[in-house]
Amino acid sequence: MALQCGIVGLPNVGKSTLFNCLSNAKAQSANFPFCTIEPNVGVITVPDDRLTRLVEMCNPKSVVPATVEIVDIAGLVKGASKGEGLGNKFLANIRETDAILHVLRCFDNDNITHVDGSVDPVRDKEIIDYELQLKDLETIENRIAKTQKQAQTGGDKVAKMQYEVLRQYKEALDKGEPARSVTFETADEQKYAKELYLLTNKPVMYVCNVDDASAVNGNKYVDAVREAVKNENAGILIVAAQAESEIAELDTWEERQEFLAEMGLTESGVSRLIRAAYNLLDLQTYFTAGPDEVRAWTFMRGSKAPQCAGIIHTDFEKGFIRAEVIKYDDYVNFGGETAVKEAGKMGVEGKEYVVQDGDIMHFRFNV
Repeated sequence: MALQCGIVGLPNVGKSTLFNCLSNAKAQSANFPFCTIEPNVGVITVPDDRLTRLVEMCNPKSVVPATVEIVDIAGLVKGASKGEGLGNKFLANIRETDAILHVLRCFDNDNITHVDGSVDPVRDKEIIDYELQLKDLETIENRIAKTQKQAQTGGDKVAKMQYEVLRQYKEALDKGEPARSVTFETADEQKYAKELYLLTNKPVMYVCNVDDASAVNGNKYVDAVREAVKNENAGILIVAAQAESEIAELDTWEERQEFLAEMGLTESGVSRLIRAAYNLLDLQTYFTAGPDEVRAWTFMRGSKAPQCAGIIHTDFEKGFIRAEVIKYDDYVNFGGETAVKEAGKMGVEGKEYVVQDGDIMHFRFNV
């Protein structure tokens, strides 16, 4: 399931440093704008203690963790929506992603040039918001020009529905509000809204890049960001990217944990960011476990058993009969599949079962 989070931000806010921590695909890191011209894609393993525990119990021949794709997109600047700074290409790269990790510079450092001359994460956020909104407004106005006459003069119900969706989006964007602030009630409206692929309709996580001293509690810049986004239904994550890059270069787990402890942290910002990206994409994990393989399978939240079976193989979905389900806690507490069955704790579910995060699944099918 190749869903992607795009890392965006103004030049020199720490995007590429953060991406380098996340992935072995190294983005060039330099102190000037447009360092990253082509988007770099990293396939990142999702940290999951449950997978580790299942591996300890099953001692399998192979282990396959869940992954999420992270795309490092070159720094945007004012005028990007009009093509400034290779803006059109960058915006196209954002459009292809499923969610946005918006990196904001929340640290002072005279040695790192800020493209606008001073540190102000709220201003930086608004610059990118404005560029994305302008591009969305352009998309909406082009669609309205094609739809309005048909909706107002004919009896085309579909055109009327589309025009109403477009009108509501235009009203929000004209007020400087993102497309995701608009909600629709009917399935047809929601489907059409999704098909517009608006940049500001994507879920967003604001990543506050701070200095080492602010890695635990943040600072005045982070506080300003919290206030600015309080009504956006968006997440905030604090990460000290420079420290994370130093942690990534340490050889052993013990050394990394010692470094984190000195900073007052129990877990790296990179691990928290990966999980946040996974959640931002509305993804969850089910497992298959046995002596041959323990594997984490990624599925969209709310998926039913046949759809989850189809992630393994399309034949599993086509010929789905039933799903044998063990809850993770039961698997661990009883000591494995056999003991769970003996205790009568294994569930047998049909086509309407909504798979839950952490379920250990075995699918029965016939093709």
